Amino acid sequence: MSTFPPLYILRHGQTEWNAAGRLQGRFDSALTPDGLAQARRQNAILSRQNLHGFVAISSPQGRALETAKIAVQGLISPLETDSALTEIGLGEWAGKSRAEVIAQSGARDGFDLYELAPEGEGFAALHQRCLGFLRGLKRPGVLVTHGITSRMLRLILTGRPIGALREIEGGQGIVFHLEDSKQKRLTLRG
Repeated sequence: MSTFPPLYILRHGQTEWNAAGRLQGRFDSALTPDGLAQARRQNAILSRQNLHGFVAISSPQGRALETAKIAVQGLISPLETDSALTEIGLGEWAGKSRAEVIAQSGARDGFDLYELAPEGEGFAALHQRCLGFLRGLKRPGVLVTHGITSRMLRLILTGRPIGALREIEGGQGIVFHLEDSKQKRLTLRG
């Protein structure tokens, strides 16, 4: 039996910096029209679920909070925020071009940047933050967060080691349902 309640985990919609290839970390940029549409799609997916008794908790960062307001509108109220759901800290690389930092750092790809960032948070610290948050949950919930933080939450919930983080599916405009250590990607079809 799982020690965690059932959860729906969402990543914020596309932002201007996502579209431009800039690293955000703890910085923020506005949702694009596509990002707003992704949040509306998440609302449509969630509206098909039984959310009775669920709480809605978002990262307080603007892009996640804006997504959350749309995604849970008319479904769950009130919407809470928790800083444990913020994106992994990117230290000195926040706000910079992903492609330029990859070229200058020698990282294999953008994913490595989250572990290698000078003054960044790193995966081990993010794991501890996410695990602490999950252990504190007492009720089922809809969580709205960020790309790497979402992956870490889902990695913990499915019982996988930190080394498997790269293998965890990502994406914007998606809703993942997690229950009893199993993950299911929800869509508007079927």
